[in-house]
Amino acid sequence: MGAGYEERPARFDGAVLWTWSGRRDPARPVLPDGCMDLLWTGGRLLVAGPDTHAFTPGEALSGTCAGIRFAPGTAPALLGVPAHELRDRRVALDTLWPGGQVRRLTERTAEAADPTGALEAIAFGRAAATGPADPLTTAVASQLRQGRSVAATAEAVGLGARQLHRRSLAAFGYGPKTLARVLRLQRALTLVRAGTPYAEAACAAGCADQAHLAREMRDLAGTTLGGYLAATGHDGFAANSETAQPSGSRTTA
Repeated sequence: MGAGYEERPARFDGAVLWTWSGRRDPARPVLPDGCMDLLWTGGRLLVAGPDTHAFTPGEALSGTCAGIRFAPGTAPALLGVPAHELRDRRVALDTLWPGGQVRRLTERTAEAADPTGALEAIAFGRAAATGPADPLTTAVASQLRQGRSVAATAEAVGLGARQLHRRSLAAFGYGPKTLARVLRLQRALTLVRAGTPYAEAACAAGCADQAHLAREMRDLAGTTLGGYLAATGHDGFAANSETAQPSGSRTTA
Protein backbone atom coordinates (compact mmCIF):
# COMPACT_ATOMS: atom_id res chain seq x y z
CA MET A 1 0.00 0.00 0.00
CA GLY A 2 1.40 3.41 -0.93
CA ALA A 3 1.53 6.49 1.23
CA GLY A 4 -1.61 8.57 1.57
CA TYR A 5 -5.27 8.01 2.18
CA GLU A 6 -7.25 5.07 0.81
CA GLU A 7 -10.80 3.92 1.46
CA ARG A 8 -13.21 1.24 0.34
CA PRO A 9 -16.78 0.24 1.19
CA ALA A 10 -17.11 -2.04 4.19
CA ARG A 11 -19.33 -5.11 4.29
CA PHE A 12 -20.95 -3.54 7.34
CA ASP A 13 -24.02 -1.65 6.13
CA GLY A 14 -23.23 1.90 5.07
CA ALA A 15 -19.72 1.93 6.58
CA VAL A 16 -16.39 2.78 4.95
CA LEU A 17 -12.98 1.28 5.73
CA TRP A 18 -10.03 3.65 5.43
CA THR A 19 -6.29 3.76 5.98
CA TRP A 20 -3.75 6.52 6.20
CA SER A 21 -0.10 5.61 5.56
CA GLY A 22 2.95 7.81 5.77
CA ARG A 23 3.08 11.25 7.34
CA ARG A 24 -0.06 13.29 7.89
CA ASP A 25 0.16 17.09 7.75
CA PRO A 26 -1.19 18.48 11.05
CA ALA A 27 -2.67 21.43 9.15
CA ARG A 28 -4.95 19.19 7.09
CA PRO A 29 -8.44 19.48 8.59
CA VAL A 30 -11.14 16.82 8.89
CA LEU A 31 -14.56 18.37 8.34
CA PRO A 32 -17.81 17.39 10.06
CA ASP A 33 -19.63 14.64 8.16
CA GLY A 34 -22.21 13.31 10.64
CA CYS A 35 -20.22 10.10 11.09
CA MET A 36 -18.42 8.36 13.93
CA ASP A 37 -15.28 6.23 13.54
CA LEU A 38 -13.63 3.33 15.31
CA LEU A 39 -9.91 4.00 14.93
CA TRP A 40 -6.67 2.04 15.13
CA THR A 41 -3.77 4.42 15.65
CA GLY A 42 -0.60 4.30 17.68
CA GLY A 43 -1.37 0.76 18.82
CA ARG A 44 -4.66 1.84 20.41
CA LEU A 45 -8.37 1.53 19.67
CA LEU A 46 -10.12 4.88 19.80
CA VAL A 47 -13.53 6.29 18.95
CA ALA A 48 -13.99 9.57 17.10
CA GLY A 49 -17.31 11.16 17.94
CA PRO A 50 -19.39 13.35 15.64
CA ASP A 51 -17.79 16.73 14.96
CA THR A 52 -19.50 20.11 14.91
CA HIS A 53 -16.42 21.87 13.51
CA ALA A 54 -13.22 21.02 11.70
CA PHE A 55 -10.84 18.77 13.60
CA THR A 56 -7.10 19.24 13.09
CA PRO A 57 -4.51 17.03 14.80
CA GLY A 58 -2.19 18.94 17.08
CA GLU A 59 0.94 17.45 15.54
CA ALA A 60 2.11 15.52 12.51
CA LEU A 61 1.36 11.80 12.53
CA SER A 62 3.55 9.12 11.01
CA GLY A 63 2.93 5.46 10.32
CA THR A 64 -0.35 3.77 9.52
CA CYS A 65 -3.74 4.67 10.93
CA ALA A 66 -6.92 2.78 10.08
CA GLY A 67 -10.60 3.19 10.75
CA ILE A 68 -14.12 2.13 10.05
CA ARG A 69 -16.39 5.11 9.49
CA PHE A 70 -19.99 4.37 10.40
CA ALA A 71 -22.90 5.95 8.57
CA PRO A 72 -24.69 8.71 10.49
CA GLY A 73 -26.85 7.30 13.29
CA THR A 74 -25.50 3.74 13.23
CA ALA A 75 -22.59 3.86 15.72
CA PRO A 76 -24.33 4.67 19.04
CA ALA A 77 -26.13 1.32 19.21
CA LEU A 78 -22.84 -0.49 18.57
CA LEU A 79 -20.88 1.53 21.09
CA GLY A 80 -23.59 1.58 23.74
CA VAL A 81 -23.38 5.34 24.29
CA PRO A 82 -25.48 8.26 22.98
CA ALA A 83 -23.69 10.16 20.25
CA HIS A 84 -23.97 13.52 22.01
CA GLU A 85 -21.73 12.20 24.83
CA LEU A 86 -18.91 11.84 22.28
CA ARG A 87 -19.55 15.03 20.34
CA ASP A 88 -16.26 16.72 19.31
CA ARG A 89 -14.28 14.11 21.25
CA ARG A 90 -11.74 11.33 20.61
CA VAL A 91 -11.79 8.76 23.40
CA ALA A 92 -10.10 5.44 24.12
CA LEU A 93 -12.39 2.48 23.51
CA ASP A 94 -11.67 1.13 26.98
CA THR A 95 -13.47 4.14 28.46
CA LEU A 96 -16.65 2.81 26.83
CA TRP A 97 -16.19 -0.98 26.97
CA PRO A 98 -14.71 -3.29 29.62
CA GLY A 99 -10.93 -3.09 29.78
CA GLY A 100 -10.35 -6.83 29.39
CA GLN A 101 -12.48 -6.98 26.26
CA VAL A 102 -10.67 -4.01 24.72
CA ARG A 103 -7.26 -5.54 25.52
CA ARG A 104 -8.23 -8.70 23.63
CA LEU A 105 -9.51 -6.67 20.68
CA THR A 106 -6.35 -4.55 20.71
CA GLU A 107 -4.16 -7.65 20.56
CA ARG A 108 -6.20 -9.07 17.68
CA THR A 109 -6.00 -5.83 15.73
CA ALA A 110 -2.26 -5.51 16.32
CA GLU A 111 -1.70 -9.04 15.00
CA ALA A 112 -3.94 -8.63 11.93
CA ALA A 113 -2.34 -8.30 8.52
CA ASP A 114 -5.09 -5.81 7.65
CA PRO A 115 -6.22 -3.67 10.61
CA THR A 116 -9.33 -2.52 8.73
CA GLY A 117 -10.50 -6.13 8.51
CA ALA A 118 -10.06 -6.46 12.27
CA LEU A 119 -12.07 -3.27 12.84
CA GLU A 120 -14.82 -4.56 10.56
CA ALA A 121 -14.87 -7.83 12.53
CA ILE A 122 -15.28 -5.85 15.77
CA ALA A 123 -18.28 -4.07 14.27
CA PHE A 124 -19.89 -7.31 13.11
CA GLY A 125 -19.29 -8.96 16.47
CA ARG A 126 -20.82 -6.06 18.33
CA ALA A 127 -23.80 -5.85 15.95
CA ALA A 128 -24.60 -9.51 16.58
CA ALA A 129 -25.12 -8.63 20.25
CA THR A 130 -26.78 -5.23 19.88
CA GLY A 131 -28.89 -5.65 16.75
CA PRO A 132 -29.31 -3.21 13.84
CA ALA A 133 -29.48 0.55 14.06
CA ASP A 134 -32.85 2.17 14.68
CA PRO A 135 -34.54 2.33 11.25
CA LEU A 136 -36.15 5.63 12.20
CA THR A 137 -32.81 7.40 12.65
CA THR A 138 -31.58 5.83 9.41
CA ALA A 139 -34.64 7.31 7.70
CA VAL A 140 -33.95 10.73 9.25
CA ALA A 141 -30.39 10.73 7.92
CA SER A 142 -31.61 9.63 4.49
CA GLN A 143 -34.21 12.41 4.32
CA LEU A 144 -31.75 15.11 5.35
CA ARG A 145 -29.07 13.76 3.02
CA GLN A 146 -31.51 14.24 0.15
CA GLY A 147 -31.95 17.89 1.10
CA ARG A 148 -35.35 17.62 2.78
CA SER A 149 -36.14 20.28 5.36
CA VAL A 150 -36.20 19.45 9.05
CA ALA A 151 -39.98 20.03 9.14
CA ALA A 152 -40.55 17.76 6.14
CA THR A 153 -38.27 15.13 7.66
CA ALA A 154 -40.15 15.19 10.96
CA GLU A 155 -43.44 14.75 9.12
CA ALA A 156 -42.05 11.94 6.95
CA VAL A 157 -40.86 9.90 9.95
CA GLY A 158 -43.88 10.70 12.11
CA LEU A 159 -42.16 12.64 14.89
CA GLY A 160 -42.83 16.01 16.45
CA ALA A 161 -40.10 18.65 16.44
CA ARG A 162 -39.05 17.99 20.05
CA GLN A 163 -39.06 14.22 19.60
CA LEU A 164 -36.96 14.53 16.44
CA HIS A 165 -34.46 16.76 18.21
CA ARG A 166 -34.14 14.39 21.18
CA ARG A 167 -33.75 11.31 18.99
CA SER A 168 -31.23 13.14 16.79
CA LEU A 169 -29.02 14.10 19.74
CA ALA A 170 -28.74 10.45 20.76
CA ALA A 171 -28.25 9.12 17.22
CA PHE A 172 -26.17 11.82 15.53
CA GLY A 173 -24.71 13.88 18.35
CA TYR A 174 -26.56 17.06 17.47
CA GLY A 175 -29.98 18.22 16.35
CA PRO A 176 -31.42 17.71 12.88
CA LYS A 177 -30.75 21.29 11.81
CA THR A 178 -27.02 20.90 12.45
CA LEU A 179 -26.97 17.49 10.76
CA ALA A 180 -28.72 18.99 7.72
CA ARG A 181 -26.06 21.73 7.51
CA VAL A 182 -23.22 19.21 7.81
CA LEU A 183 -24.64 16.93 5.12
CA ARG A 184 -25.35 19.89 2.82
CA LEU A 185 -21.75 21.07 3.13
CA GLN A 186 -20.51 17.58 2.31
CA ARG A 187 -22.75 17.50 -0.79
CA ALA A 188 -21.30 20.80 -1.95
CA LEU A 189 -17.72 19.64 -1.39
CA THR A 190 -18.34 16.44 -3.34
CA LEU A 191 -19.59 18.48 -6.28
CA VAL A 192 -16.69 20.96 -6.13
CA ARG A 193 -14.12 18.17 -5.99
CA ALA A 194 -15.73 16.74 -9.14
CA GLY A 195 -15.14 20.06 -10.93
CA THR A 196 -18.52 21.77 -10.50
CA PRO A 197 -18.17 25.58 -10.31
CA TYR A 198 -18.71 26.93 -6.81
CA ALA A 199 -21.96 28.77 -7.50
CA GLU A 200 -23.51 25.74 -9.21
CA ALA A 201 -22.35 23.42 -6.45
CA ALA A 202 -23.84 25.71 -3.81
CA CYS A 203 -27.27 25.73 -5.44
CA ALA A 204 -27.24 22.02 -6.26
CA ALA A 205 -26.34 21.17 -2.66
CA GLY A 206 -29.21 23.24 -1.29
CA CYS A 207 -27.52 26.51 -0.33
CA ALA A 208 -29.29 29.74 -1.21
CA ASP A 209 -26.27 30.96 -3.16
CA GLN A 210 -22.48 30.93 -3.19
CA ALA A 211 -22.30 33.42 -0.33
CA HIS A 212 -24.36 31.00 1.78
CA LEU A 213 -21.89 28.21 1.03
CA ALA A 214 -18.98 30.50 1.95
CA ARG A 215 -20.60 31.25 5.33
CA GLU A 216 -21.18 27.55 5.99
CA MET A 217 -17.51 26.85 5.25
CA ARG A 218 -16.43 29.52 7.72
CA ASP A 219 -18.86 28.31 10.42
CA LEU A 220 -18.31 24.55 10.09
CA ALA A 221 -14.78 24.36 8.71
CA GLY A 222 -13.18 27.56 9.99
CA THR A 223 -11.70 28.32 6.58
CA THR A 224 -12.58 29.30 3.04
CA LEU A 225 -13.49 26.74 0.43
CA GLY A 226 -10.31 27.51 -1.50
CA GLY A 227 -8.20 27.27 1.63
CA TYR A 228 -9.66 23.88 2.48
CA LEU A 229 -9.19 22.50 -1.03
CA ALA A 230 -5.59 23.70 -1.13
CA ALA A 231 -4.88 22.10 2.28
CA THR A 232 -6.30 18.79 1.10
CA GLY A 233 -4.41 18.66 -2.18
CA HIS A 234 -6.97 20.17 -4.55
CA ASP A 235 -4.75 23.11 -5.43
CA GLY A 236 -6.25 23.51 -8.87
CA PHE A 237 -9.40 24.95 -7.35
CA ALA A 238 -7.68 27.54 -5.17
CA ALA A 239 -7.56 30.34 -7.74
CA ASN A 240 -11.25 29.91 -8.53
CA SER A 241 -12.04 30.08 -4.83
CA GLU A 242 -10.14 33.19 -3.92
CA THR A 243 -11.44 35.18 -6.87
CA ALA A 244 -15.02 33.87 -6.90
CA GLN A 245 -15.96 33.57 -3.22
CA PRO A 246 -17.33 36.48 -1.23
CA SER A 247 -15.09 37.77 1.40
CA GLY A 248 -10.52 15.42 4.62
CA SER A 249 -9.28 10.79 7.73
CA ARG A 250 -10.14 11.18 11.43
CA THR A 251 -6.78 10.65 13.01
CA THR A 252 -5.96 11.98 16.42
CA ALA A 253 -2.89 13.57 17.93
